[in-house]
Amino acid sequence: MAADSQIKTGIDGQEVEVNVSDVHMDSFEASTSGKWEAMFTPVDVEGRAIDMANFDLTPTAEEKAAMEKEPAYGKPVNYYMSDGCTSGPTVAANLGYFKEAGLESEGFKGTSYTEALGTAQATVAVGHIATMLVPVTNGVELTFVGGAHIGCKSLYVLADSQYNTTEDLKGTSVSVPAGIGASDYNIVCMMLEADGIDPQKDLELIQVTTDACVNAMENGEISACLLSDTFAYAMVKDGKLKCVRSLLDNDFSNKCCCVIAMNRAYVQQNPVHAKKIVQAVQKAHSWMRENPAEATDFLMENGWNKGDRDMNIMLNNALQFGNGQQFTEDSIRSIAESYLRLGLITKMDNIDEIMNLAWTPVLD
Repeated sequence: MAADSQIKTGIDGQEVEVNVSDVHMDSFEASTSGKWEAMFTPVDVEGRAIDMANFDLTPTAEEKAAMEKEPAYGKPVNYYMSDGCTSGPTVAANLGYFKEAGLESEGFKGTSYTEALGTAQATVAVGHIATMLVPVTNGVELTFVGGAHIGCKSLYVLADSQYNTTEDLKGTSVSVPAGIGASDYNIVCMMLEADGIDPQKDLELIQVTTDACVNAMENGEISACLLSDTFAYAMVKDGKLKCVRSLLDNDFSNKCCCVIAMNRAYVQQNPVHAKKIVQAVQKAHSWMRENPAEATDFLMENGWNKGDRDMNIMLNNALQFGNGQQFTEDSIRSIAESYLRLGLITKMDNIDEIMNLAWTPVLD
């Protein structure tokens, strides 16, 4: 299985000017008005946040008794070690939240959280819906158990190009750095469909690696590229790039980008362990959302965020870590419906059956 798409967490030593805005603007307006930071001002969405910052994770007597009867009792939680916006399980371990929940934990590092979860090498990970949803429908043994955050990737073009909307990209080639059929491809397809553009007929999606995208745009090989906002931020500030579509735009800020996922058999066989694991990760997410400066410092000190501190604080705040249960369920269903329309999901055609596999809410 190919490596999962990774989020570029910034460049060491890079310093950029950051002018925080208190008013949200969608991507193109923000990047072309001189108010780039306005794209990262969160849009208020009712029910998006889960509040577990002050939750006592200590197992109740009833929970402890139930845990002792489950196969996972006494065995460590193998959390997938990720950084940046997917670092929730890593943060939970380092802040002692798994221990507070009555669990021992060990980090697992691999090239694919999808493979690690599906083969039970890892118990829990945070990653893209766009990376994992299709594999779920193809039989990979994982399921989504909670919402992690919104945003994190956007579609960029050269600032001096004639491309100002996704409509302008018709008839051109657009890069999806993770490759055809992978997460970037699925994200771009969903963005284009939302704007009434057929990604299979109206333009060509090709793979150009993230580091080569700007040169490819300058050479006329591609018109646009999907990039992480941390990677593209300084280039927008420098007048090199502009943004034409983002998962932080108003119509996408009501959907999760990334979710908490677990091995499906583990969840089925160890429901109380699974609940305590998700509680621990969501407590970490709540802490990250409510304390963006402190959380960013923590991430940077451990090498899990790179680049300018103020930029990372603003971008981490924009992600709105820790999504509510109904918000997450609605997001997964909406994205799954889009993937069905786009033909990205091919092994299943019933949305309720897809949701039964993809969504396993373990919190009360």
